[in-house]
Amino acid sequence: MNGAHLHLITNHLPIVGIIIGTLVLIVGLLLKKDQIKQTGLGINVFSAITSIFAFLSGEKAEDVVEEIKGISETLIHTHEEVAELFFTLSLILGALSLITLYLSVKVNKYAKFGYFIVLALSLVLIVIGKQVGTSGGEIRHTEIRAENTVISEEDH
Repeated sequence: MNGAHLHLITNHLPIVGIIIGTLVLIVGLLLKKDQIKQTGLGINVFSAITSIFAFLSGEKAEDVVEEIKGISETLIHTHEEVAELFFTLSLILGALSLITLYLSVKVNKYAKFGYFIVLALSLVLIVIGKQVGTSGGEIRHTEIRAENTVISEEDH
């Protein structure tokens, strides 16, 4: 198994995890069930942890794909930039989810504010996660690139 394999295995977990965590949190908020809300927060913490592995495996994946003819440095750089933003925000989401989980378990009145802050950041991360996934897929999958994406010889 090389770095690209490891990255492909780990990179889906944080993106899908945040989507699931957000949906569970929304259901918990609608039903006003603390256990469901806390489960959503826990999923977000797990997703933040998995984002560490996905992010760290990205450099090794880059080393592998740069050796493949026809791979664009521009697409790799674009993916890296969006991935760094996603990684940073997912760690913040994990920390806020953990704090909110603690406040919720302690039945603190500020927990309800934490839920809505976590929800707002989760929704932002879903959008950024889509961009990370798409930009990563475009590196190897020419069929999903926008029609106006031009790869010049200098990009190789």
